[in-house]
Amino acid sequence: MIEHKKTNLSDYDSSQMPSGKEYRIAIVTAEWNSTITGAMEQGAYDTLLENGVKEENIVRVNVPGSFELTTGADLLLANDKGLDAVICIGCVIQGETRHFDFICQAVSQGLTNVALKHQRPVIFSVLTTNDMEQALARSGGKHGNKGTEGAVTALKMVALQKQLEQQNFAKA
Repeated sequence: MIEHKKTNLSDYDSSQMPSGKEYRIAIVTAEWNSTITGAMEQGAYDTLLENGVKEENIVRVNVPGSFELTTGADLLLANDKGLDAVICIGCVIQGETRHFDFICQAVSQGLTNVALKHQRPVIFSVLTTNDMEQALARSGGKHGNKGTEGAVTALKMVALQKQLEQQNFAKA
């Protein structure tokens, strides 16, 4: 059987999604490349609502750029113990210098560290593209919306964490 390459990478099976009606989720969005990140934030927000997260349980904050996503997520989790997850939305477009490599590496490692520190899902919804055309295609264009994917991932990871906590509690 020949497998066809998916064009919309954000398609998901809504019947396989956990209900987010009891979840509190934050979206931290980088202001840099705001045309892209704004569309991704909206995709995440809409997906959370579509899957039962109450509007009042969605916390939205902005940070200057993708590098600051790590600090934004850390501050949120340190100051709001009721958060179940943080979705970090950014866009870094390749330029002519190595700045791209340093920023992407720092953000990915930093967000991993924040998740481990707080024992909560911290979702990497950061586009790392070669050009603006690719960024547009992945922020609501022909290849889907990376923000939507971040929301789906957050909901699934919160459900997993709650399931594992319940199993651990039942064993105690």
